[in-house]
Amino acid sequence: MSTHAAARVAAPTRREQILREAARLFAERGFHGVGVDEIGAAVGISGPGLYRHFPGKDAMLAELLVGISERLLEGGRLRVAEDADRGDGSPEALLDALIEGHIDFALDDRPLITLHDRELDRLRDTDRKRVRRLQREYVEVWVGVVRALYPALPENQARVTVHAVFGLLNSTPHLAPPDARPNREATAVLLHRLARGAFAAAADPS
Repeated sequence: MSTHAAARVAAPTRREQILREAARLFAERGFHGVGVDEIGAAVGISGPGLYRHFPGKDAMLAELLVGISERLLEGGRLRVAEDADRGDGSPEALLDALIEGHIDFALDDRPLITLHDRELDRLRDTDRKRVRRLQREYVEVWVGVVRALYPALPENQARVTVHAVFGLLNSTPHLAPPDARPNREATAVLLHRLARGAFAAAADPS
């Protein structure tokens, strides 16, 4: 098992548990609708006990939004590096890997998408700018892969298409209730097909 895979299956730390429950509660009730005591209760510690891990809710929100932007960028760069190390990779397979990685995020971390949409402006200016910079770098990882697969697609159009695909994949918080939508595997397959279709349509000059 790779180090990356092992990290994914390791038991979450207390800090990670706090962040996960904070993300869920912030997404459900809004940042100002959740108190420190409620977050503490969700992980089985007192509200004041949270201050051993975070100075306050603002710090939790910043770590959540900066953290997911860092993880997406690192994951994208890792996939590109692994493809280069193999030596026999293809732009198509690499694009599929990027899409699969983002779908995992979109299906498994939906509260973070909601938080980004609702609460990004609550971050300090420096944290907000950092999130935006990380996101731009993540987009450029995708643009490079898309243009390797579709070299005739102008760079500006590739960039617009990447943003559009992110909008498609990040729509998962608005999906129907679990009992009214396909299971996770079928949803992932459908999202992947839609994303590939968007890139193919953008590259089709007809």
